[in-house]
Amino acid sequence: MAGYKILQADQQGIYVLKFIGEIRLNLCSTLDNLAESITRDPEFKTVVVDLTETDIIDSTTLGLLAKIALAAQKQSQFLPTLISTNPDITRIVTSMGFDKIFIIVREPASRIEELEEIPVLKASEQQVRDKVLDAHKILMGMNSKNREEFKSLVRALECEEAG
Repeated sequence: MAGYKILQADQQGIYVLKFIGEIRLNLCSTLDNLAESITRDPEFKTVVVDLTETDIIDSTTLGLLAKIALAAQKQSQFLPTLISTNPDITRIVTSMGFDKIFIIVREPASRIEELEEIPVLKASEQQVRDKVLDAHKILMGMNSKNREEFKSLVRALECEEAG
């Protein structure tokens, strides 16, 4: 089995995403494409993100999840749900302010059916850099702690882009 997998299901505008393994920036193009397709869906109401089998999740991934959550809040009255049974993952998402944009559930979902694996997209170094930059800007916009934590990274990426 690969070190990572993303599964998806949707019904009547409610999307379920399940992240398995190490979810890092190598999946940023895949996740950004998924975020764009979900948020463009006129039926989109909300999303449930299952992190119960996630071993590692990085800040780029968190920024893309925040993008989906913020789009869900704009489009409907349904607050997205994030499921995490791993105390380390829960601590990370809470420290990033996700408790303000997600309902965080600390028990596994009892039944998730018909999930399909999402194919991983290839991306150029520039595309990855752009997605990392966008994801971290979203995280910075969530609260002052995130703004302080990621400002050096964002500045470095912007300088790299300009140079």
